[in-house]
Amino acid sequence: MFGSRKEDLPSPTTAPATSPELTATKIERQPDSAKTPAARGFLSNEVSIEGDLSFRNELLIDGKVNGKINATGTLIVGKNARIRGEVRVKSVTIQGTIEGNVFATERCVLEPGGTLRGDVESPRLALDENASFLGRAKISANRG
Repeated sequence: MFGSRKEDLPSPTTAPATSPELTATKIERQPDSAKTPAARGFLSNEVSIEGDLSFRNELLIDGKVNGKINATGTLIVGKNARIRGEVRVKSVTIQGTIEGNVFATERCVLEPGGTLRGDVESPRLALDENASFLGRAKISANRG
């Protein structure tokens, strides 16, 4: 289990007369942050925020936010989330509820059970047939 595997052991016919010298090899483990290019934030369903919220990379909200959200990253609105206010992000995935206008510079996705009550402006809009959308959509090319 912890020793050498059978494949790694020399066969008796090819083994040298003296045992080979063992050399230590240093293995450096990269931190988890090196594997994940962007940090991910999380607000649980027990969190309630009154006021404006901003972030840079990625944020998953499963609680309540009453205020504007302004970000250069990706917002994931969890199944238990309830957001009331304007949302301005790079990308948003909605599984919970947003009551307010959404401005996404890349994409807006409404997944099954997701609800958007407000207007949306984004170059890409994807709506699942089991999502709810009450508002207007402006789909235009992202001109940067």
